[in-house]
Parts: sequence; C-alpha cells; structure tokens
Amino acid sequence: MLIIGIAGGTGCGKTTVVDTILKELPEGEVGVISQDSYYKDTSHLSYDERVKINFDHPRSIDFDLLVDHLKQLKAGKTIEQPVYSFVKHNRTGDTVNTHPRKVIIVEGILILTNKELRDLFDIKIYVHADSDERLIRRLKRDISERGRDIEEVLSRYQNTLKPMHEQFIEPMKEYADIIIPNNRYNTVAVDIVKTIINDKL
Repeated sequence: MLIIGIAGGTGCGKTTVVDTILKELPEGEVGVISQDSYYKDTSHLSYDERVKINFDHPRSIDFDLLVDHLKQLKAGKTIEQPVYSFVKHNRTGDTVNTHPRKVIIVEGILILTNKELRDLFDIKIYVHADSDERLIRRLKRDISERGRDIEEVLSRYQNTLKPMHEQFIEPMKEYADIIIPNNRYNTVAVDIVKTIINDKL
C-alpha cells in the first residue's frame, strides 16, 4: 500500500490537487482519508463551548485514531472512519466503512505536524498558495457551505487561522518531498505524483 500525505494551509487547493489526481486513476484503487474526519469527539461540551475550540491547533485532531486506522488499512483491515459535522462542530456518530486500497491519500492542514503520522507516509506533499488567495477561498467556502457569516470567518482567520498557519503549518514544508505551488495551477508537479502512483498500481 502506498500512503500519500497532502498538506497545506486552509484554502490552498488541497482538494483540487486530490481531485485532479483521482480523476486520472483507476476507480476503486485509490482511497481518500480526510484529517477533518478525525477532529476529536466533543460531545461532552455544549455547542457554545465547541464554537470556541481552536480547530487549527494540532491538539484538536485525534492523531492516535488516525494513525491506528492507517495501520489497520496497511494490515489489510477495513476501518470505520468517523463522520464530522462542521455545522455542529462535532462528530455525527455515523461512520464510513473504508476498505484498504492500493493507494491511500490522507489530506489535511495539520497532517505533517505529527511525527508518527508523517512516518507512515511514503510521499509527503505540501500545496502552497498565496495567503490572500487562501483567505478568499476560505471566505467563499465557509459562507456558502458551512453557514458562517463574514464577521465570524474574518475573526477566526485573524485570531486563530493565521497565527496557527504561521506556527504549525507553514514550517511543515521542510518535511515535504514535493511542494506544489498552487497560485494558478501546477500541472507538472501533479503529473509527477500521478506517475509515481501509476507505477505503484
């Protein structure tokens, strides 16, 4: 099994890169696991308490469960991947039955901050985008898909997203095997990744 980690700041275009890679590959041979599914369970907190959580800090991620799940997949076992709701800021209680595949892509802003997880990746990719571009994408997504208002998004960006990006995410570039600049679109880097995956398949 080939495990690929794709990291980068919020709104950097990770999903676009993942989708582009998937489009070119045989269906059913590549699985995707999102770090977002592994936010810690916050059922013991009220909604108002959950809203105040800094979801851009590595502490918010259940890395133990994510590492355990990847190890299980590597061993040929099926896992029950948690389902997370951004509207409720909590896991829904549902799970997704996820089978082992020849290639597993793990994507998320904080996945390179955890050494045990990093060590499981055969290829580590960092998608880089200009901070203004990332903020614009984040605004559009949070307002249209997650029911946030512009004040809430900007406040979260200034108070948590930006400082967390500078402290935890940007420095993780040093662990990347491939850096994909995504201000416009970098097809060469994505083609290299697709070639590596095709070789494995």
